[in-house]
Amino acid sequence: MAKPFTLTQLRYFAVVAELENMTAAAERLLVTQSTLSTAMAQLEASLATQLFVRLRTRGLRLTPSGRQLAQDIKVLLEHADSLYESARGLATSLVGELKVGVFSPLAPFRLPAILQTFEGQHPGVEVSFLEADLASLQTALLEGQCDVALMYGLGLGRGFTSTVLERVPPHVLVHAEHPAASSPERSIALKDLDGEPSVVLDLPHSREYYEQLYAIAGVTPNVRHRFAGYETVRSFVAKGHGYAMLNQRLHSDLTYSGGRVVALTLTDDFPPIEVMLVRPEGVTPTRRALAFEQTCIRLYGAARH
Repeated sequence: MAKPFTLTQLRYFAVVAELENMTAAAERLLVTQSTLSTAMAQLEASLATQLFVRLRTRGLRLTPSGRQLAQDIKVLLEHADSLYESARGLATSLVGELKVGVFSPLAPFRLPAILQTFEGQHPGVEVSFLEADLASLQTALLEGQCDVALMYGLGLGRGFTSTVLERVPPHVLVHAEHPAASSPERSIALKDLDGEPSVVLDLPHSREYYEQLYAIAGVTPNVRHRFAGYETVRSFVAKGHGYAMLNQRLHSDLTYSGGRVVALTLTDDFPPIEVMLVRPEGVTPTRRALAFEQTCIRLYGAARH
């Protein structure tokens, strides 16, 4: 009968799985590499499965079994920490690390306020962020690089659970001297801009979304520039290089370059983008992830009223 694995072995494994390097993991855990290697070999023997593929170059790669274990033990280790806290009379507090993914264009809007509120309620949780595009965030969630992600629902594949926080309609940005900028209604139909040069936020899935809007309106875009940066798009619009369609609205009409843009409501019946919290399906969320989710729901809900 295989010897049962220990909590220490699981804690060691969590670090090795994160770093995929035995030397780096040993340094973080303050143990010798020999001690760590022995613990991992004993864990694999206890589970009767291979958790890592040892690469010829330096480093390791998780096997499918290893990747699944890395996901599953997050909750187990958190519960172990909770038992320890309970024994010390600290059961009401949350501690540990929370890794949050965030879609790059969303990061400046709500994330600072969310983090400020969350840290005020749970000062014992250490939050780190992975800022990336939508496709990279899906990969990061499946590979356990983040526990939860704040992102658009565009192109979301199978294997995820999601909570919609907000539905954001598109709008148009024009420079301050554009004829439509002085209209009292501050609204426009996309067809009214047909033929004018445009500046496109060119990110995976966002690109297809905006192409869909052009198709609905029956407009062939005259794309002058494409950029992956939200503020870069705004700055080029401010300098008169074209109009842009975006979703998130800034409170300020000034850009980093000192120019000014004007936001116009689109009168077209366009589908909004869903802002959502996404987690990998089939993985029990930690208490830290659930607490972060509740903070987001409260703040987004308050912003809608």
